[in-house]
Amino acid sequence: MARRCLAIVLAAGESTRMKSSLSKVLHPLAGRPLIGHVMETLSRAGVDHAALVLGRDAASVEKAAARPDLPTTTVIQTERLGTGHAVLAARSAIEAGYDDLIVVFGDTPLVTPETLAKARAPLSQGHDVVVVGFRTAAPTGYGRLLIEDGALVAIREEKDASDAERRIDFCNGGLMAIDGRKALALLSEIGNANAKGEYYLTDIVEVARARGGRAVAIEAPEAELMGCNTRAELARIEAAWQQTRRHDMMLAGVTMIAPETVFLSHDTVLGQDVVVEPNVVFGPGVTVEPDVLIHAFSHLEGAHVASGASVGPYARLRPGARLQEKSKVGNFCEVKQAEIGAGAKVNHLSYIGDASVGAETNIGAGTITCNYDGVNKHVTKIGANAFIGSNSALVAPVSIGDGALVASGSVITADVPADAVAFGRARQEVKEGRAALLRERYRAEKAARQKAK
Repeated sequence: MARRCLAIVLAAGESTRMKSSLSKVLHPLAGRPLIGHVMETLSRAGVDHAALVLGRDAASVEKAAARPDLPTTTVIQTERLGTGHAVLAARSAIEAGYDDLIVVFGDTPLVTPETLAKARAPLSQGHDVVVVGFRTAAPTGYGRLLIEDGALVAIREEKDASDAERRIDFCNGGLMAIDGRKALALLSEIGNANAKGEYYLTDIVEVARARGGRAVAIEAPEAELMGCNTRAELARIEAAWQQTRRHDMMLAGVTMIAPETVFLSHDTVLGQDVVVEPNVVFGPGVTVEPDVLIHAFSHLEGAHVASGASVGPYARLRPGARLQEKSKVGNFCEVKQAEIGAGAKVNHLSYIGDASVGAETNIGAGTITCNYDGVNKHVTKIGANAFIGSNSALVAPVSIGDGALVASGSVITADVPADAVAFGRARQEVKEGRAALLRERYRAEKAARQKAK
């Protein structure tokens, strides 16, 4: 039978070094709070239940951490007496009885399900405690993992380490797995006889060994165990996440001309043979089907782009934008809450909002849908095979029928039937010979101004 697992997520820190009005676990990574990444990993790792140990911004953190596929309990840590004390704040969850218990941090979002599975594996083989460590060329500041005959005998903080121990490059990554049947007994024996008077979770290694138990360390990549205490560290984590996700997408068949300039969100979906030119940003909620070209300097959020479509350069797709097969939204265009039909073209300098554009319709340069009256939004419907001339303003609510033509520079305030031609502009007048007279007048006015000076 599968072993049941409880995850304790430590997220009660004050986040003072972030210099922020928000708890650090609420700061976004790839468009999602740090805590959201941690909870997704726990879900993918097969955790049965999670206990959130919270303090600052507890209600907001609880909301950001919620997942329908992972039952969660929230406990508030009212005192900050060390990591061992924080884990024991979830005593009631531990008492419910689990085979495995894993301790993770709400600000360590890059840990993978594979690493958590690797940490749990020794528990099924009779180990009491498993510590996740990493090797680094710059170990200063980290606790060192002391190994003897393959067993973990202690975690030595740098201030307490000998010169020989400080040369060890195998460091404590903070994450830990504990035998769920023994967890309460082990945690309860952790003391606070140290300079800070705090209960350190790392002391559980020596507690377990003193009781005749076994402890072991496993190794994970250093990048996975990066935590976030400052904005600089948040930027470093973002860079690592983006690099990994870009690499995965390119291996899956996406072309990125300059991958280091492309920024993805946690839920970005790019299909096979999508080409992404430099300096493109994908906000949350974007799906791009295969064989799409995203030109440079485009920004997409909450949009769906169907196969064969083209976006940009310098295009903005806002939430609710839906581009159908082989449609085109060109340079300096903005689409919001609108469907662009198959083969339709919105080529340049246009705004299409709260609208539908039929198949094979052409939207001329500078066209806008006037969708907002200052209070309410209204819808513009444009049929198939229509032609909207440049610099037209379509004042919603309004409908343009299939095959209709709208003359350039028109302001359309009434529905246009199918196959009709609509003019919505003042009649042009031509005054023969007036240009020379006007120029003479303008020169005289200019001379008078200069003389007055």
